[in-house]
Amino acid sequence: MKLVVVSAGLSVPSSTRLLADRLAAETKAKAKADVEVEVEVVELRDLAVEIAHNFTNGFPGRKLADALDAVAGADGLIVVTPVFSASYSGLFKSFFDVLDQDALTGKPVLIAATGGSARHSLVLEHALRPLFAYLRAVVVPTAVYAASEDWGAEGLPERVERAAGELAALMTGLSAARPAAPAAPVKAEAGGFEVIPFAEQLAALRPAG
Repeated sequence: MKLVVVSAGLSVPSSTRLLADRLAAETKAKAKADVEVEVEVVELRDLAVEIAHNFTNGFPGRKLADALDAVAGADGLIVVTPVFSASYSGLFKSFFDVLDQDALTGKPVLIAATGGSARHSLVLEHALRPLFAYLRAVVVPTAVYAASEDWGAEGLPERVERAAGELAALMTGLSAARPAAPAAPVKAEAGGFEVIPFAEQLAALRPAG
């Protein structure tokens, strides 16, 4: 199985990348003994310019295209962002804005974030979880937030272990899940009347030529 890690950390070294690596290592360790997990890391810091160009010209650069393909082809994702202004970073959101809207459908995702204060931990529930629910991903129940004081303290290793175990289980059960092709519109009969899909009715109203 392929596990892709998306890290939006900006500094080097980065606590965001450190948390991402810990989650990836633990997920790999939690996988079944007969399942090999390949890990690929996408550093958004290195893609910032190409992401901006994608917004202005509509086309991804080579590195960005490779990253988007990796995310779309993953069996599971770990996404980690630093907290800026009580939410995910602009770079983090921009990457998922240029990703195909169906790329994460049915895909297991572990959400995580880092910040300077524990007061920002709710970013996981009021920002990240709704974002990936909108993208129709399967978000693991346990999200992981690491404040500055959490490193080396009790609690963080247990949360990392629990979240990684949930992701590994979902990857095993939901790997390679892809959305089915949409069915062609069907004209149904209801009460003796032909029911025409709303989209078809709108198309008929468009002016000719």
